[in-house]
Amino acid sequence: MIDDGTTAKSEGHRRRLREKFLKSGLEGFHDYEVVELLLSLGTPRRDCKRQAKEAIERFRTLRGVLAAPLDELMKIKGIGAHSAFGLKLMQEVAREFLKARIIDKPFYKSSQEVFEYLYHSMRDLPKEVFKVLYLNSQNQIQDTLTLSEGTVNSNAVSSREVMEGALKQGAVSLIFAHNHPSGNPQPSVQDRQVTRDLVFCGKIMQINVLDHLIIGDNTYYSFSAQGLIEEYEMDFLNLRLRGTAAAKKRLYSARSKPEPADSGSEG
Repeated sequence: MIDDGTTAKSEGHRRRLREKFLKSGLEGFHDYEVVELLLSLGTPRRDCKRQAKEAIERFRTLRGVLAAPLDELMKIKGIGAHSAFGLKLMQEVAREFLKARIIDKPFYKSSQEVFEYLYHSMRDLPKEVFKVLYLNSQNQIQDTLTLSEGTVNSNAVSSREVMEGALKQGAVSLIFAHNHPSGNPQPSVQDRQVTRDLVFCGKIMQINVLDHLIIGDNTYYSFSAQGLIEEYEMDFLNLRLRGTAAAKKRLYSARSKPEPADSGSEG
């Protein structure tokens, strides 16, 4: 049985955590203190520090705890179904909050919010997932679609499916995003090729590709910020101009050829 002194000490500790949060948010909190604060909402009369520290030790980070399966969380002594449910609910509420912040907002004014939303939903995925964000004529995000799972390459990412989705949504512009489970957001040769192909398809269909984000460990790579989207658009324009010039040259050559002489004779 826990004596009154221990209970009073635990209550004082929880009160100080709450006051610290109300004063300055989560700034200065350790990951285990955030977990402890969340657990205390479900078990307000019990000290949750030990369970919080064990959860961080097992899942390594706050996001690891929030992303952990329910059955894995409940393997920690003192974390029951009620507390585990609270942690998962918090993750989903945060995800929906970030999603609500970007839907119907101009992308060019909230690219960081787009990253934050994508990062929260993609950061802990064990394999690569490729997403498409569809935007309207005001650059407002209308919908997000998961297109493929696994290694990003031209076989996995269907340009036809991307464009069919854009036409169905009535989208004017697109943003692509995928994660790198390694945490390193630098693009591979395949990433660059897929992006180039999608920009080309977009130009043919008169649908703009605004960006392709690669989500890493608390960071991202932007094809647009690095000037690659513009570079691929120029590549398409140059190919189109060369193709037009070659076609005109062939037409001119055909018209310049003399008519074959009539080899027949009159009788």
